[in-house]
Amino acid sequence: MKQSGNQIGAAAAGQGGFSMVEVLVAAVVLSIGMLGLAGLQMRTVRNNQSALERAVAVVETHTIADALRADRINASNGVFDITLGAADPTGTTFAANVVRDWRTNLRTELGANATGAVDCNGNSCLITIRWEEHTSAVLTGGTLSVQTTVQI
Repeated sequence: MKQSGNQIGAAAAGQGGFSMVEVLVAAVVLSIGMLGLAGLQMRTVRNNQSALERAVAVVETHTIADALRADRINASNGVFDITLGAADPTGTTFAANVVRDWRTNLRTELGANATGAVDCNGNSCLITIRWEEHTSAVLTGGTLSVQTTVQI
């Protein structure tokens, strides 16, 4: 059966496409989804920065532990010992140079307020690293620390 031109035109006129309200609702839903993804990305970057800082702290504990093992006699006698609040050593001995360079690395890698401590009792040494977590300006970070006990 053949349709007349008026019937085809009437059927096409009923299919006007999307309404403006449908387009606006779709745009709002898409915007909310994009904001969620942006928030997720920001949180991921912050967590990656925190993980990097923790990894650097662990590597730095191994750095000073290797130096303690390189000079076991002086380490076991407390020559490397330093507290968190103490100033960097100023001497020219191997122990003073190593501790000073180690603390300089901590400040370089973990921030200006980073510091480290060594406390040896015989062949057991407690190594502590403390730093302020770097986060965005909106989110506040806290003071973190890593403590490792090593046998020399």
